Amino acid sequence: MENLWSVLFATGYLTYRSYKETETESARQADDIYSLAIPNLEIRKIFIDQVMDWFQEEARKDTPKLDAFCDAFARADAVKAEELFNAYLRKTISIRDTNVRKDRKENFYHGILLGLLSHREDWIINSNAESGNGFSDILVELEHEGIGIVVEVKYCEKENLDQSCAEALAQIDRLGYEDKLLQEGMNTIYKYGIACYKKKCKVQLCAD
Repeated sequence: MENLWSVLFATGYLTYRSYKETETESARQADDIYSLAIPNLEIRKIFIDQVMDWFQEEARKDTPKLDAFCDAFARADAVKAEELFNAYLRKTISIRDTNVRKDRKENFYHGILLGLLSHREDWIINSNAESGNGFSDILVELEHEGIGIVVEVKYCEKENLDQSCAEALAQIDRLGYEDKLLQEGMNTIYKYGIACYKKKCKVQLCAD
């Protein structure tokens, strides 16, 4: 993977933004960090298309686990959803993937969840949709079952996962994120507050 970034940088698909040196000479070769950026919208679209192609290919290899993950959300099984999401985070991400501002960290986990839930082709999924008095991270409609799912994601800086989950659920209620789902005829609403810290997550549920 590191060789891939080097090739993309050398060919202009990524551009230099900043450089951070480590404190000790002995660790310098292994740990110096170069911050790279996608230079324009055209290349950004290429990245998005390629990443989605890769994600879909990986998803096909792991269909049973993705089915179980989606089923957990549809059945209001927060414990199973948390177990599977934790396993996915441990397997697929690096701590350095979250070495960005807090809002971008939340976007990072938001994107992962969006990709996982999009495995179900018969689900209607909206990201950052206007609903109630704000914009919900993820809204899901299971039309045939009349089930609506609201997902709000928080990143907690000090691993206080329970508190961040509670804040996410409170935000859903305060801003009425379920309104759009109710307007679409969903009569059962599952609200998920999901808190993430590096490779860990906590999932809490409130069902209406």
